[in-house]
Amino acid sequence: MSSKAAAASVPKAGAREWAGLAVLALPTLLISLDQSVLFLALPHLAEALRPTGTQTLWMMDIYGFMIAGFLITMGTLGDRVGRRRLLMIGAVCVGLTSLLAAYSTSAEALIATRALLGISAATLMPSTLALISNMFHDPQERGRAIAVWASCFMAGTALGPVVGGVLLEYFWWGSVFLLGVPIMVILLVLAPVLLPEYRDSGAGKVDLLSVVLSLGAILPVVYGLKELAKYGWSPGSAAAVLVGLAVGAAFVARQRGLESPLLDLRLFRSASFSFALVVLLVSMVAMGGFYLFVTGYFQMVEGLSPMEAGLWMVPSALASIVSAQLAPTLLKRLPLGVVIGLGLGIGAVGYVLIAFVGPVGGLPLLVAGFIVVFFGSGPAGALGTNLVVSSAPPERGGSAAALSSISGDLGVALGIAALGSLGSAVYRSGVQVPDGLPAEAARATGDSLESTVAAAQHLSPELGGQALAAARDAYTGGLNAVAVVCALVAATTAVIAMTALRGVGAPRGGPGPDAPDEVSARTADADADAEGTGVRVVPER
Repeated sequence: MSSKAAAASVPKAGAREWAGLAVLALPTLLISLDQSVLFLALPHLAEALRPTGTQTLWMMDIYGFMIAGFLITMGTLGDRVGRRRLLMIGAVCVGLTSLLAAYSTSAEALIATRALLGISAATLMPSTLALISNMFHDPQERGRAIAVWASCFMAGTALGPVVGGVLLEYFWWGSVFLLGVPIMVILLVLAPVLLPEYRDSGAGKVDLLSVVLSLGAILPVVYGLKELAKYGWSPGSAAAVLVGLAVGAAFVARQRGLESPLLDLRLFRSASFSFALVVLLVSMVAMGGFYLFVTGYFQMVEGLSPMEAGLWMVPSALASIVSAQLAPTLLKRLPLGVVIGLGLGIGAVGYVLIAFVGPVGGLPLLVAGFIVVFFGSGPAGALGTNLVVSSAPPERGGSAAALSSISGDLGVALGIAALGSLGSAVYRSGVQVPDGLPAEAARATGDSLESTVAAAQHLSPELGGQALAAARDAYTGGLNAVAVVCALVAATTAVIAMTALRGVGAPRGGPGPDAPDEVSARTADADADAEGTGVRVVPER
């Protein structure tokens, strides 16, 4: 059969599939909103729960860490029990844990509920992306659908402060978590009507030891890197990284010996698959760490209200949507690596602009740079994700989707930990504490801008103004330093994308152009096994 005839035989998506895509956009938006909505709530949390600096970082970090730690497990579990079923189970858990987070009465309780919320959210991400690959069999339609999915994720990250700003303007800080409840109710009602079920009936049971090993590999490494970035070298943080790496080696060894592994390592034999994951990971490291400082600048340097700060981020959300939708069109004329690399290069220019933002009058330049950064991130998110999913056989769709999501989520978490700690270190080394401050206020000014804002409320207008001016100068210095690092990361990743993905065309759905023969063979075996089982497996060649 010719390639044209094969393409013509691929079924096109109908109204139900596109309506189902809208349903899948709901949890995607929610997860990304939950990643960013807490940024603007930090001052309110600091006042209500009185967390320490370490607890504040864990409030931010633990959600992404738990998502990253459980994505592999949940992606494989969806392949086995049913992707739609797992999506609905996750929706119930997210709704319940959102309620718990909203009514937390202490910093410790909020950290614990954020951890549970992260585990629950880990059920949603791989299911949504894997279901898209089941619903859209035409490569061009699937590319467009994944671009919509990526747009929702990026737009949710940018719109989180908008939603959070509106809620915080009229309600208490816990309201930012309640947003997930009605969204999950809508998902539970519409999913059985519009979404197909997919389950690999030939898959084995989930290996519980592999689940434990995957967590034991990811979480200690992330924790150790976080501590190293914040406090520098220490035996405890170094030991955590080494333990995580050792457990990771044991995890890999176990996967190689299992007939039904939790993670099929043969997927990594596709070079395009592996490099796409690297690009997604590294690009999101810069984005995640940088976001924390931008929202802080809006509120604590410019003095904007939460709603005003959120509204200033709307243009960047629109920019990410435009570029993600533009990327599949550009792919018809340019190689994949070039499109992704150009986008990352544009993002690097945006970071450079922000490196020149000052503590006074810097809002226009910051907004302009942020728009450029988000516009540049669109192609990497849309095309990189599509390449990862399209490089895997249908029965491994959940695992591939999980790896795509874990790259982005782990990148965001690592960015918050590492770059957030870098910016804090720059702040502490550069802040000039004014003379005459009371001892407690001086300690607060030397620690962070957040603590300075709280301490200034108990000082005279003159002393409070001096403390805030010094803290804002130091905070802006941290923002500039982080922007420089992000520019270097984005530029380096652009070179990697253009080099590693050279000659790779548009994903065609099914194993990628350099996928191993055995992966293609397993796809054919899955097709044969699916006959008469009711499992919907539609290969695209």
